[in-house]
Amino acid sequence: MADNESLAAAVPGWWQQVLTTQRREARRVLAELLATRGMMPLLMKARNGGQWTPAEKEEVLGHLRRMAHLSPYLVALVMPGSVLLLPAYAWWLDRRRLRRDD
Repeated sequence: MADNESLAAAVPGWWQQVLTTQRREARRVLAELLATRGMMPLLMKARNGGQWTPAEKEEVLGHLRRMAHLSPYLVALVMPGSVLLLPAYAWWLDRRRLRRDD
């Protein structure tokens, strides 16, 4: 723990903010991905000839909505040349966060 504190003191304030933001967003993406873990068996139920109940249909829609919120992250990571777009992407994410008053 002392190493982390000494490292934090040596890093400029703006870089600490970048690292904090990156960690927060990484935790958010991971939490969203973990929340969609039950989607595959649910999708395979229909593929294997089963019928979805209304509750299961709502669950599938919830998973799809969750994944749609992650799509900007995934597109930015998969696109060719995405490293060049990271500064603009970070600006856009920060603008969204400020608008929501988080």
